[in-house]
Amino acid sequence: MLVINFAHPLQPVHLKRIEELTGQTIQRVIELKTHFDDSFSFAEQIQALVASVGLSATEWQTAPLLINPPTLNVITALLLAELHGRCGYFPPVLRLRLIQGHLPPAYEVAEILDLQQVRDQARRSR
Repeated sequence: MLVINFAHPLQPVHLKRIEELTGQTIQRVIELKTHFDDSFSFAEQIQALVASVGLSATEWQTAPLLINPPTLNVITALLLAELHGRCGYFPPVLRLRLIQGHLPPAYEVAEILDLQQVRDQARRSR
């Protein structure tokens, strides 16, 4: 599995937990710095950011992907739209949560969200 990280760096404990939850081995983690300039189009910036991942059209459609989305909601919304266009489906995303009472602040893997399954179930409600 390829983990594409658009957020803060993932720690070894996070990667181990991802493998436990998915039952898959992480082949590679692609770390991307996600910082957008408010004075330019976010849609254009997301296209450039996703292009910088370096996957081919075939890899986008066939590689097992897990996405750690950025924390800014509008960038994540654009990212998911861009990825759906490239992959042909919504890839699963990682949800981290704050560990209460931990100083300094630390995060743990809360769950992996199957966005495509959520989308497919929602279609039944139309």
